[in-house]
Amino acid sequence: MKLIEAIIKPFKLDEVREALTGIGVQGLTVTEARGFGRQKGQKEIYRGAEYEISFLPKIRLEVVVPDDLAGQVVDTIRNSAATGQIGDGKIFVFDVQKAVRIRTGEEDNEAL
Repeated sequence: MKLIEAIIKPFKLDEVREALTGIGVQGLTVTEARGFGRQKGQKEIYRGAEYEISFLPKIRLEVVVPDDLAGQVVDTIRNSAATGQIGDGKIFVFDVQKAVRIRTGEEDNEAL
C-alpha cells in the first residue's frame, strides 16, 4: 500500500477529486494548509499599501491506495492539478505498512 500526499492549489480541489473518483479512488483526506516554495510568497496591495504574503493557501490531499494503483493516482493528480504556473504543488509517495478499518477490523487492502 502507498500513502500519496499532494499539496495543490485550492481552486484545483474539485477537479482533482473528480479525476480520482473516476479512476476508482474511494476516499481521501483534505486539509487546508499554508506554505511557500520557490515563489517565496507573493505581494498584495490592500487599501493602497503593498505588503508581502509569506505563506500562500494550499490544499493537502492524502490518499492510501494499493501498490498497483499508486502510479495511476500520481499521474491523475499531476495532470488534473497542473496549471503550468509556479506554485502548482508537490506529490509525495510513502510506503504504508498497515491499515485497519476501525469499524470492521478489516486490515490492509481490505481496509481501503
